[in-house]
Amino acid sequence: MIVLVIFLVLCILISIYLGYRAYYLAGTLADAQEYIDELELTNEFMYGRIVDAYNNLKEIDHKGAFEAEDETGTTFQLLLQTVTELKDTFNGEESEEK
Repeated sequence: MIVLVIFLVLCILISIYLGYRAYYLAGTLADAQEYIDELELTNEFMYGRIVDAYNNLKEIDHKGAFEAEDETGTTFQLLLQTVTELKDTFNGEESEEK
């Protein structure tokens, strides 16, 4: 009889502990999902900003007025190259997900 009582108490304690762990892990998982959602929103926002910057740079130099021979042209070309690389990188990751 005493063995049965000890066994039941141990089963109850183990059940309580496992229930607590499941509750704790569910909360942690929910927090992680919220963080992932925030990162996705940030990435979408940044990609939009990069595309806007790329389009603005293309619009500014639609006639090719910035020559690479002077300092302004060199700076403009470096900015355009950086934005183009960022756009291609983000666009490549987006197409891989689809």
